[in-house]
Amino acid sequence: MRPTLPPYAARVPYGATARRLEWDMLPPMLRRVVEQRLGSAVVAADSVGSGFTPGFASTLTCEDGTRQFVKAASAKAQRMFAGAYREEARNLSLLPGDLPVPPLRWTHDDDQWVVLGMEHVDGRVPRRPWDPGDLAACLDTIEVLADRLTPPPLALATFADDFADCPGHWEYVRSTVPDLPHLDEAAALAARYREVTAGSTLVHTDTRDDNFLVTPNGALLCDWSWPVVGAAWIDTVLLLVAAAGDGLDADALLTSRRLTRGVDPEHVDVLLALVSGYFLKHRDDPVPSSSPYIRVHQAWYAEAVWSWLSTRRGWS
Repeated sequence: MRPTLPPYAARVPYGATARRLEWDMLPPMLRRVVEQRLGSAVVAADSVGSGFTPGFASTLTCEDGTRQFVKAASAKAQRMFAGAYREEARNLSLLPGDLPVPPLRWTHDDDQWVVLGMEHVDGRVPRRPWDPGDLAACLDTIEVLADRLTPPPLALATFADDFADCPGHWEYVRSTVPDLPHLDEAAALAARYREVTAGSTLVHTDTRDDNFLVTPNGALLCDWSWPVVGAAWIDTVLLLVAAAGDGLDADALLTSRRLTRGVDPEHVDVLLALVSGYFLKHRDDPVPSSSPYIRVHQAWYAEAVWSWLSTRRGWS
């Protein structure tokens, strides 16, 4: 199928969205702490260009030839991101072993910096527009995780509680885009999200392409700052939003995948309506200097999910 939207990479510089701290920007004392934890001096740092956060995120190559992936954020200047890294460290430390997730090796957390040292994965982010093979590998990973993380191995908020603000975003859409076709129907769908998204599976909630690493042995899912407890099929649908926007037959994929083939289509539409409201609202938020492409990214996703939902509902 031909893409239904202008390609994602035509609007967003795919793989170069992040404005991050570099290794030589970190304070000398922090660099020494990291090298002590690595056990060798750092001779090269390959910064991650994808993502929408300004935290340090680099593959560090050491003098002894070893490599690790290290993330860091200032507890004062980047408080929100430091908090997210701290939460990710907690979550990773409580996940069972042998999951398709980059293993956490060590952490450093003081009143200045939060640092995570993770095993280096020799992989790449999936290709965009979505390559069917890459997409299948990522969907396989979501299924493995759903099996292993039901019931959840750690205490978390429910999807319903964590996304409680999202139905209200339709009031913002009503005030800013009052002539949006089928607005009332979409808002009514989104309002039903609690009953639809309930479940007993640990759900990642951020299954975007740039949070996966594709390897010869399959895909790994990264960035575990925002998991919740909910329906096992949520992550599959969230991943397929971008696939639909890239022109793939997302509905055929829904019916072919194990986690979604038996889900009531109306329930999928409820989730898509909820996500539509989220992106239609946040695309209009101010652009942070630390993430210049985040609103363009959200605008593309708003169009992708609204187009998919409209097609599924038969809306003009």
